[in-house]
Amino acid sequence: MTVLDIARDALAGGPLCDACLGRLVADRSFGLTNAERGRALRTTLALESDEPYETPEDCWVCEGECSRVEEWAESAVAAAEGYAFETYQVGTRVPPMLAENDRLLREDAGLDPEAGEALKTELNREVGKRIGRATGAEVDFGRPEVQFTIDLSTGEVDVQVNSAFVYGRYRKLERDIPQTKWPCNECGATGLKRGAECPGCDGTGYRYDESVEQLTAPVVEDAMDGDGVTFHGAGREDVDALMVGTGRPFVIEVDEPRDRSVDPEKLQTEINDFADGKVEVDSLAVATHDMVERVKELDASKTYRMDVEFDAPVTAEAFADALDTLRGATIEQRTPQRVDHRRADIDRTREVYDIEGELTDETHAEIELHGEGGLYVKETVSGDEGRTEPSLSGLLGVGAVVTALDVLAVEGEDEQFADEEYLAE
Repeated sequence: MTVLDIARDALAGGPLCDACLGRLVADRSFGLTNAERGRALRTTLALESDEPYETPEDCWVCEGECSRVEEWAESAVAAAEGYAFETYQVGTRVPPMLAENDRLLREDAGLDPEAGEALKTELNREVGKRIGRATGAEVDFGRPEVQFTIDLSTGEVDVQVNSAFVYGRYRKLERDIPQTKWPCNECGATGLKRGAECPGCDGTGYRYDESVEQLTAPVVEDAMDGDGVTFHGAGREDVDALMVGTGRPFVIEVDEPRDRSVDPEKLQTEINDFADGKVEVDSLAVATHDMVERVKELDASKTYRMDVEFDAPVTAEAFADALDTLRGATIEQRTPQRVDHRRADIDRTREVYDIEGELTDETHAEIELHGEGGLYVKETVSGDEGRTEPSLSGLLGVGAVVTALDVLAVEGEDEQFADEEYLAE
């Protein structure tokens, strides 16, 4: 069957626009639009039969939608007004009736159901090309900054503005600051208990006045002119712990940003000024969506510094022997009592990669520990009433408790968090 046979059979079924006629042979030749293919077929058939050339006024397949691509593109650009974007994608919702027309067209032409190009694909491409010319943006079939969806049933264009992401590392320089907002358990974050101000949170709905999230994310949201923000951390330190040293990796996700062209160095300065010495950030960079999963899922080791208090005198020799036993040890831990109300009660094993320390007096010590991610270091010291084995307390035969904890480093086990693959160009 020649392309002219296909065109002749298709036109016998009813009036077709050039684009729908050309879509049947979309895989033939290059550098042509489907409308140009259809016009060429129609012209050739007129010449072959020596009949007058007639421009189609109607199309029973698309019902005129292919002639509206300029209109759809203008509507899309208008719908995205106010949002800066460099990448986009176009999708089309085709009503069942038009999809059935597309199927019948191929049946009339004696073609396979999947032959040529679907109406949806035609509209996506042609509208997309016009959006690109109007905005200077490029098509991205992965995760575009803006997704346009043409709804042929409603005549509307839906616009989804995808999030923007900023990666960095933070240091928490004051204790008793959680990583993210901590809703009050007593009032369910309402601020009210039995109709009165909740005594557990003084009516704020949160257990703490500030968090790392609240000291950093609002600045990023404002810089990008977004409509919401989410803080993602590579794990989290205890509320009473400091996060110092090289800092903890994080990603701030901004919903529906209107401006993505932020200067990371300027943003870093603004965040640090806003946080007023309670939190510091560095290594800021605009990141991809995949960086969120990387920050949350990449296996990472942690280094801690701890002040430890013993309930009985400890000798230097016994202390050194206990550290030697813990160095390189595999620790068996049951979920600690302090968190078993919010975490599953399970058994786990984690490794202590290295541990060093010194006694400051016979009942106090300073310890630095490098361990596998997920190791409960406070319990590695205290033993948690036998739920962690071995432990410093168990090895020494005296009670031991961490009185101050600082996190010094959070680093990927096998690779760095800030891989260029996960940073925006």
